[in-house]
Amino acid sequence: MHSTSTAVTRPMTFLEELREQRWDDHRYYHRSYINQALHLFSACCFVVAYALIPFNPIAAALLGWVVAMWSRQIGHFFFEPRGYDEINRATFEHKEEIKVGFNLQRKVVLLAVWVAIPALLWASPSLLGLLEPHADWRGYLDHVGALWLALGFLGLVGRTLYLCATRSLQTGAVWFTKILTDPFHDIMQYYRAPLHLLRGERLDPQDDVLRALAAQAGR
Repeated sequence: MHSTSTAVTRPMTFLEELREQRWDDHRYYHRSYINQALHLFSACCFVVAYALIPFNPIAAALLGWVVAMWSRQIGHFFFEPRGYDEINRATFEHKEEIKVGFNLQRKVVLLAVWVAIPALLWASPSLLGLLEPHADWRGYLDHVGALWLALGFLGLVGRTLYLCATRSLQTGAVWFTKILTDPFHDIMQYYRAPLHLLRGERLDPQDDVLRALAAQAGR
């Protein structure tokens, strides 16, 4: 419900908008405990990948894309409810429309490019003259890892610049910060998810969301 007050709404600070983006991502896209558990596993893999970047960026890219990214997206594509969200009172289509970062449609495009890179490099070892052709499997994997690292960088920076241009500089900077720190935040937020699965629970009742929505309605 929109307020009828004529008072000017104070713009959010950087940290307030960061909390809001994280909150919306949690309540709209992480109700399944299976998805939360996969995010926990993915987050641990990404933390290891971060640690590898200064020493072996190619290995970091391979771990990040092959293990961390796929386990993360499997939860979204196969285990999250797609129907009407009774708790947040939003359709799945509405949530996809307002998604700040990569919604499922954008993720399909990104993953399609990710899958195409090894195939293109296999068909054209020099990638149409852009690379020195690999001589063995090690060279092939090094080229794949380097291109995947570039893809991750371009996806992150490209979406950030788009948000800066279409929304605000702060929104773009907040999303950029959120994505880079998501692995650490996911570990803190979803470390209990495997325990819920062991108890036979599949969906988060989202009591925290219900309390927050009740508090907003009472204002």
